Amino acid sequence: MERESVHVTTQSETATVLVVDDEHDVAELYTTWLQRDHDVLSAHDGETALERLDASVDVVFLDRQMPGMSGDDVLDAIDDRGIDCRVVMVTAVDPDFDIVEMPFDDYLTKPVSRDDLVDTVGEMLVRDSYDDHLKQYFAVASKKATLESEKNPAELDAHEEYHEVSERVAELRRQADQTVAEFDDFEAAFREFGG
Repeated sequence: MERESVHVTTQSETATVLVVDDEHDVAELYTTWLQRDHDVLSAHDGETALERLDASVDVVFLDRQMPGMSGDDVLDAIDDRGIDCRVVMVTAVDPDFDIVEMPFDDYLTKPVSRDDLVDTVGEMLVRDSYDDHLKQYFAVASKKATLESEKNPAELDAHEEYHEVSERVAELRRQADQTVAEFDDFEAAFREFGG
């Protein structure tokens, strides 16, 4: 219940969003959809995206296939710079097992709707309020879910990357559950002490 109230409050916040897509019409459409609720910057190539990206950007919607500097290269540059923003790949490239090692938070396959983008900004803002462990958990769980939605069970079973990401999700989940249990124990002790 508490999480839902955070979601509602956070989603109403105005975010700074950077839309990166080499197709001008697509970037313009996404910008139009998002600027009702958020401050939106756009770029049509990787170099411009990196020029516009600074600490004020909360969410980046990043196309993978762009001439010159690809979205994958931009993603690596964001990671190398240590910029604390949520990155969502929005692309026509069907996800493959290479996404397991990529440092993004979510993956949307085109075509996407206005609701997809707006809801994703809200979700990314909620995730941004989490500690690093939970951010990592949701990013890895998103990759696992993306692969499961695109690959059949035989393909998944045949790839070590899928098994690795599944194990990582399970481990992060165990750690999160342990943290919650420790917090609950602390709260109970605090109530007992205060009572």
